Amino acid sequence: MGGLATPCCKQDEIAHNPAVNLPNAISLSRLVLTAVFIGATLVDATFGPWLALAAFVVAAISDFVDGWLARKLGMVTAMGKLLDPLADKVLVCAAFVYLSEQGLCPVWVTVLIIAREFLVTGLRQIAVEAGQVIAADGWGKWKTAMQLTFCITCLVWLALSRSESQGAVADFFRMLSHPYGWIREPSMWLALGLTLLSGWNYLRASASLLRSK
Repeated sequence: MGGLATPCCKQDEIAHNPAVNLPNAISLSRLVLTAVFIGATLVDATFGPWLALAAFVVAAISDFVDGWLARKLGMVTAMGKLLDPLADKVLVCAAFVYLSEQGLCPVWVTVLIIAREFLVTGLRQIAVEAGQVIAADGWGKWKTAMQLTFCITCLVWLALSRSESQGAVADFFRMLSHPYGWIREPSMWLALGLTLLSGWNYLRASASLLRSK
């Protein structure tokens, strides 16, 4: 899919859409929640995995809310187009590193995903210097959805496996989030495939910018 690179917002458009607005504030809050998530993973207590799960889920929800609000309220800005995916990348990369450390994700999968995120961040920076913004495409959004699904599934498993929660509800979520269950493995491979595909699309869309360097 081409045509991802679009001109940056004009000055009069930015004037009507200030960089400091509600959607961008939500994106910034996702960075704060990522810090909470990282801190929670270091807590050696039963509530640590639950706090990490809660912080990650709220951050994941904010990922969908900020973009929807920006479009709904007409507050799409050049800063938002860069800040929103950047906040996603920091959150997802932190989660994948943690899950690899816990043995729930192959290290090579995490390396490929992080490499792709750094590649796209670099391409976006090149586009900004050229007066353009590379917005997320459809594949990139599906990629994010699959990454979040995989991470949440693994975090639910970690939280439940380290607690004494019993009952039908706990058993149900243990079954859904089991490392060899029907959600974790498919979502991981879908996330990896969509990560590589969307990365290739960004690279192809940026080909003209790279040739001009």
